[in-house]
Amino acid sequence: MTPTPSAAELAAAVELLRQGQLVAFPTETVYGLGGDAGNPAAVARIFALKGRPSEHPLIVHLAGGDQLGDYAREVPDSARALAEAFWPGPLTLVLPRSARVSAAVTGGQDTVALRVPAHPVARALLGAFGGPLAAPSANRYGRISPTTAAHVRDEFGAGLSLVLDGGPCAVGLESTIVGWLGGQWTVLRPGRIGVDALRAVVGPVAAGAGGAGPRVSGSDVSHYAPRTPTRLVAADDLALDARAAAVLARQPAPPGVSGLEWLVAPADAEGYGRALYAGLRRLDALGAQEIRVESVPGTADWEAVRDRLQRATAR
Repeated sequence: MTPTPSAAELAAAVELLRQGQLVAFPTETVYGLGGDAGNPAAVARIFALKGRPSEHPLIVHLAGGDQLGDYAREVPDSARALAEAFWPGPLTLVLPRSARVSAAVTGGQDTVALRVPAHPVARALLGAFGGPLAAPSANRYGRISPTTAAHVRDEFGAGLSLVLDGGPCAVGLESTIVGWLGGQWTVLRPGRIGVDALRAVVGPVAAGAGGAGPRVSGSDVSHYAPRTPTRLVAADDLALDARAAAVLARQPAPPGVSGLEWLVAPADAEGYGRALYAGLRRLDALGAQEIRVESVPGTADWEAVRDRLQRATAR
């Protein structure tokens, strides 16, 4: 049974947020580290607890798409079409920020990242709080994102007053981010919602900004990374001298291969994405000399997984 926070826990979370404190809460993508987006002290606490550079923007979570015009000064019809099609859900829109949005939230940029999460706990929290929440993933900067409440507690321990437990995240990878750049939509971070789905709603969508777009969450070359050295390898190389390695594979271990752990991931892209961060955290805790991850297919449905794996293994 999926855990659900009690009314008392929800009320305690709202009170902490109103005091400028931080609360972790589940979304359908990953768990977020939430603070009052309109409170500079709360925003500063987010950056400090994560160890996040101040120039890296935060995503602002809204209770509903009808609030778009409150936090973006320019909202093209196509933005409303995307919101209608995909909100609540794992899509973030980057638009010119309104005067209501602090430059501290946007990393000093003139754009703001906005989304409406689908998880019922996130929606209940936003509704009860009555304002926007700035909420990056609830982990130390650059590390593996959390997809359970236990991951968040492992990450921050006593450093975080309250974690609302809504069970494992249904998507498991961060939201797709699209930006309105020069009169066209551009994918700035791939996610569950692919470019073909976006094009079906708004027409032409560029597949990437090539470094010319605004900074967005999760776009560092090295990100989502285990502490254990991690590398992508071909299937044939997974078992070579595997005794000191932990393995994330797409197939069972060959006969006679012994290693610290051989973890078989789901075969489909959505299942793999849902299980990825939990699997990497499990392997990272083993004390292996390295983590080996089997390369995944090059097709469009695996784009978000490939992006996360390339960043997780960049170091």
